[in-house]
Amino acid sequence: MTINFKDALGVHADALNLRAERTKVLAANIANESTPGYTARDVDFGAMLQQRVDADNGDAAAGAGLAMGDGDALYRVPFHPSADGNTVEIGVEQAAFAQNASDFQTSLTFINMQLRGLAKAINGQ
Repeated sequence: MTINFKDALGVHADALNLRAERTKVLAANIANESTPGYTARDVDFGAMLQQRVDADNGDAAAGAGLAMGDGDALYRVPFHPSADGNTVEIGVEQAAFAQNASDFQTSLTFINMQLRGLAKAINGQ
């Protein structure tokens, strides 16, 4: 009997992958805080995760675009636009980055708990 890790880990493996990709987008925003004309971007995490879950459940239409590309990142509307056209607001970006890091850690904790449970079941404990 084989273990299907996709079934065992559930949505958390996809969530972890998407959180890592979102970290890259948010880090790019923070790195370009002083770049004139730079447009802050973000990812609709819920929509991307739903797309991956639908693809995993056999929805062929959702299967397109499983890897996140530039077209998946959305532009962020600033609260206070700057004169040079840069839409990065460092406080907003730092808060989003911190929340994303916390959510990443939560998904990682769930995966660790599920793997420990599998290890106990394999060892007959």
